[in-house]
Amino acid sequence: MRQRKPKYVNEYIDRHGKPRVYLRRPGRAQIALPAPLYTPEFWTAYRAAMSADEPTSPAAMRRVKAGSIAAAVNGYYGSTEFKVLAETTKATYRGVLDRFVDKHGAGPIAGLQPKHVNKLIDEMADTPSAASNFRKRLKGLMDYAVSAGLRADNPVVVAKKVKLKTTGHRTWTEEDITRFRRHHEVGTPLRLAFEVLLHTGLRRSDAVRLGWQHLSKDGFVITTKKSQGHVELCIPVHSDLARYIADCPKDGPAFIATMYGRARSEKAFSTWISEAASDAGLPPKSSPHGVRKAACRRLAEAGCSALEIMSITGHTDIREIERYCREAARKKLAVAAMTKLEGGFDIRLPNQPEELGNNDDNLLNSLAAETVWRSRQDSNLQPAE
Repeated sequence: MRQRKPKYVNEYIDRHGKPRVYLRRPGRAQIALPAPLYTPEFWTAYRAAMSADEPTSPAAMRRVKAGSIAAAVNGYYGSTEFKVLAETTKATYRGVLDRFVDKHGAGPIAGLQPKHVNKLIDEMADTPSAASNFRKRLKGLMDYAVSAGLRADNPVVVAKKVKLKTTGHRTWTEEDITRFRRHHEVGTPLRLAFEVLLHTGLRRSDAVRLGWQHLSKDGFVITTKKSQGHVELCIPVHSDLARYIADCPKDGPAFIATMYGRARSEKAFSTWISEAASDAGLPPKSSPHGVRKAACRRLAEAGCSALEIMSITGHTDIREIERYCREAARKKLAVAAMTKLEGGFDIRLPNQPEELGNNDDNLLNSLAAETVWRSRQDSNLQPAE
């Protein structure tokens, strides 16, 4: 029988074919342990590291040289900038920076130059997404190093940027929303989960936590899990959503729950929604984040300002939201221009709802526009008297 790996232990084979074993406890610097696993030497070091009360204990921490890259990374892990991040985000950042320390931790933090950063990025040319992520994490580390007086400048700022071609999560269209609703009927857990996402615009990490405990007289009051600074939101309850959650157990941990009444995890929730979208015939990469983007799009098309949208979704970067507003304004201007050309007839886009969730009106507007066009064509065909 395969032996279970001890808690917080990570093992891998480095580029030289040598096994590496580390203890990675949340909020603490990683500790190198003897390899391979399960030897007497490993267990002795593992128990000593786990029993250490302070992360700075000589028995628990690897020794690092002052002014080194490893020392800077350890300092960054203890900084306010790092501590305010969500636990899942911390784990992601650690994975990138710990690998960097494994290779270059002994080098001086003050000696890192743009040419060195460029070389590191070039070594990851075959994985542009990983290279882009590494550059972001390294920039954050260097920002901390500058603020801590470990160096005078940030070499990543002037280093080369990674050209990463990606469209991100695809935004769900109104057709996607309609098809999902037709396939997953009212009263099913999937339909409830979808409506919570669509009518709150929350991230998956916040949507899976939302429940009756967050309801106040003004709406849902919830502190975001991943936003910088953990933004507190107050989201008024949409009338459509109120009908969906009316029968949810008042003592449940969240509206989105498993068949056993427990809250769903983030990753399992994403898989659940993506598979349900596929079952409904939606295009690939139809994820929960795409529903969040659809909520932003709908709010923009309803005439909401960027700040109004941000107050609901919890975005902290206004530039992303302004893009939705520009796209919505462009559509409205195109309709206005074509209306003038058509002699004043009101033409509406089939993807421009007057209120959130009103798909029937969209269809009627589309049919009305087509009827007007046909009537004008018929009149133009009449012979002149």
